Amino acid sequence: GVMPGRTWVIAPDAESLTARWKKLVKAKPDQKEDLFIPHLNHGQLGDRHVARIVPKALPSFTANSTPIADEKGDCVPPVRYGFRSFDRQWIIPDNRVLNRPNPHLWSAHSDRQIYITAPSDRTPTAGPALTFTALMPDLHHYHGRGGRAIPLWRDASATVSNLPPKLLDYLRAKYKVTVSPDDFLAYLAAIAANPTYTARFQRDLAQPGLRIPLTASRKLFGEAVKQGRLVIWLHTFGERYVDSKAKRLPGPPRLPKDQAPTVPRGGGIPADPDLMPDEIDYDADKRRLTVGPGFIDNVPPEVWNYEISGKRVLTQWFSYRKRHRERPIMGDRRPPSKLCDIQPDHWLAEYTAELLNVLHVLGRLILLEPEQAALLDQICSGPLITAAELAESGALALPPKWRKTLQAQESPLLGPAEEDDD
Repeated sequence: GVMPGRTWVIAPDAESLTARWKKLVKAKPDQKEDLFIPHLNHGQLGDRHVARIVPKALPSFTANSTPIADEKGDCVPPVRYGFRSFDRQWIIPDNRVLNRPNPHLWSAHSDRQIYITAPSDRTPTAGPALTFTALMPDLHHYHGRGGRAIPLWRDASATVSNLPPKLLDYLRAKYKVTVSPDDFLAYLAAIAANPTYTARFQRDLAQPGLRIPLTASRKLFGEAVKQGRLVIWLHTFGERYVDSKAKRLPGPPRLPKDQAPTVPRGGGIPADPDLMPDEIDYDADKRRLTVGPGFIDNVPPEVWNYEISGKRVLTQWFSYRKRHRERPIMGDRRPPSKLCDIQPDHWLAEYTAELLNVLHVLGRLILLEPEQAALLDQICSGPLITAAELAESGALALPPKWRKTLQAQESPLLGPAEEDDD
């Protein structure tokens, strides 16, 4: 995933980012470096600092070789960013301010791309073992503590999948039906993007790395694909796997009216700066989510408690939008930039709209969990394709050029100026 190395380039609203940029470029020369937060390598300036000339832009963006020290122009328009699971924020897509942007990901990004994010150096403990996003993902997207981002497609035109080239041919022969890259991704979603998988295989997952039971049944594979397409549609807020015939419409998913969260009269979260909320809580008796002096009704306790391996989605989401947004110190123990202090002085209407989107999505996922659990049990109880079978058939073999690319991309999970939610 993207390793920005500084917190001020990301925000829940785009306007804060353009305001931060204006303050940065208008700052006095001796103040710019402190605001920018340079990348340090063993105490020395690394590859991102205000005097650095960065000749290449991120793929699909315009290059700007002007060092930040001399920059007086406008901010590159912020783009939506997969900051955390179910938390869509914004980022400045400027190669000069991102420590390790991972250009390979940007070059393959498109309106067809889908990313799996999952823990790689630790074991999932609760909730889904992996999540999905249609947005450019942060390194810490899964739950704020490291992980990996795995794109479905290796190119922006979505013509070359990121699966072993012979795997789908093997599955086609096995199931006697065409299996597309989108089908296989949906299968993964049905299997592992639910708390039953994480709980069932907790002991097996003690060694980090997800292992997926692969059914030998064409019928069960088809049922999992159907289920997984719904899961990914929900995770991506209706941006992927849209299908009107399957009632997966474009745009944020919605619960049935009788199960939908509502903002009743008098419950609106005020836009008054003096009432900017700093706490979020839940009243189980009233099934009410309270956000400062405002509240949202008809919120099930399962939604309030929904977590991604120890990180409660709603409290984490709110922590980036409340009045006091404590920022972690940098990886090299420096405090975050003063630019982070530039944020709305009141609760934005777009925050409420997005919070409702999140509540609808989590509610739909919780309703789907029993079906996912039942299907996982059927798959694990039935015939499986073993790892040995796949290896012997050559279905998992990678082309030599892919291996070279993988080796070239290998880098430490955390750069010296990278931070996480811990």
